[in-house]
Amino acid sequence: MSAATDVSELVDAWVTLPEAGELLGIDVLKVRQLLRDGKLLAVRPDAGPLRVPAKFIQGRVVVKSLEQVITLLRDNRYTDEEAIRWLFTAELSLPGTPIQALVENRGTEVKRRAQASAF
Repeated sequence: MSAATDVSELVDAWVTLPEAGELLGIDVLKVRQLLRDGKLLAVRPDAGPLRVPAKFIQGRVVVKSLEQVITLLRDNRYTDEEAIRWLFTAELSLPGTPIQALVENRGTEVKRRAQASAF
């Protein structure tokens, strides 16, 4: 996929901030704190309300190693939308997408690629 691919085309399921709070068992203010702390990412796909990719939340917790990957991508000057695009774009060397690898507890591989992904 090209770098210009819209995130709404890559992410198959989104949750609103209140829905993310329900999935995590916390209130929406704590979800907003997770966003501020760089533990989650949210964007406005299709100019709607802020939404979080549903795959970021697994079993009432944020996917392991996601925070570290977000930090690495932000260090490489990725915007939140670019970071989500990167996480959901297939990477032949993984194989699959970085978010799939994180869900499968292969965070070290993803962090290595995120660190090397500077523009």
